[in-house]
Amino acid sequence: MIPRNLRHLRLFASVAELKTLTAASEHWHISQPAVTQAINKLERETGGPLFERSPNGFFLTDRGEVLQHRVTSAFALLDPVLADISPRLKITLSYSQLQAVIAVAESENFTLAARRLGLAQPTVHRAVTQVEQEAVRSLFERTSFGILPTRLCQALIEAARLAIYEFDQADAELAGINGGEAGRIVIGAMPLARSTILPRALAQFRELKSTYPVKILDGPYDELLGGLRRGTIDFLIGALRDPAPIGDIVQEALFDDRLALLAGPRHPLTSKQDVSLDDLIGYPWVVPRQGTPTREQFETLFTGAGKSPPSRVIESGSLLLMRGLLNESDHLGCLSRHQSQPECDNGMLITIDHPTDHLMRPIGLTYRRNWRPTSIQTLMFKLVADVTRSAGMFDTAT
Repeated sequence: MIPRNLRHLRLFASVAELKTLTAASEHWHISQPAVTQAINKLERETGGPLFERSPNGFFLTDRGEVLQHRVTSAFALLDPVLADISPRLKITLSYSQLQAVIAVAESENFTLAARRLGLAQPTVHRAVTQVEQEAVRSLFERTSFGILPTRLCQALIEAARLAIYEFDQADAELAGINGGEAGRIVIGAMPLARSTILPRALAQFRELKSTYPVKILDGPYDELLGGLRRGTIDFLIGALRDPAPIGDIVQEALFDDRLALLAGPRHPLTSKQDVSLDDLIGYPWVVPRQGTPTREQFETLFTGAGKSPPSRVIESGSLLLMRGLLNESDHLGCLSRHQSQPECDNGMLITIDHPTDHLMRPIGLTYRRNWRPTSIQTLMFKLVADVTRSAGMFDTAT
């Protein structure tokens, strides 16, 4: 773990840029021994030399290059916001104060924030007060509903989360150099990915990395996208959005998925050929929630022919609930063809005979535009892509 001493990390970045301790000490208006002490401590705690010392100056080692890239990225995120709040914070802000500000903003309460950080409430209150005094402005609005961050404070929190993510990435990369492992992979998975793509990719990953932690998060797309942009999720797997919802993400298509119209084995429509839209409208449905690509495709199936979509619907993205309801009633279901294929292969669900090949959606990976994965994240990322390319059931995206 790299030490989260922001002052020491700034001094390291300055020496890396200026190549001498003297120039760094002059830039930050501190003594040269203080700079030397900071660099030596960083080298001890990161597991090895960060610089090669020579008469011509200080030059980064491979270990130093890794740390310098991550630290530079972190401060590039933080410093513009700190400058907007108060230029002095660039010098005075500590990592513990940053954590306190984030915890209070997320908890909207000092007591809850303190409990979350494992600190006494006065300690957290003092840390936030010190930042506000340095900034000469309030970072929070005290309301009857809780303590709410101001606009500038919210910008600081967003930048701080991503800066902390860069520090965490440095931990993982430096651990690899030291022959160990650190960090974890966090994947936001939408339904199709959870049922078909990820199980295969994770099995292959575990053969190569038997102990490396992996966390899979599911939930609504907007929630997963928020986690991705905050730095709590590394990348998403699932249906891509057209257009992309915001400009700071990248969407990488892997294959095209098609809509499947489903019924239980005993449903009357399973034995009928050339099922019409009027036939489909006559039954109740289980469909994904509004705003999802699959739901949009489902409604387009009817509106494209000048008809209103079925009005008797239950909204759910759960394959288990859909399978149970379709087997217990005359409901029909709408789902990804690839996601539902195993259920159809096992005879638990039946595909209705109505054309949907014209209704396609791209499936792929979503990540932050400036994301720089570690080598282990890159491995997981590649395995996911390879699984989709090697599985014959998938159509290549165009």
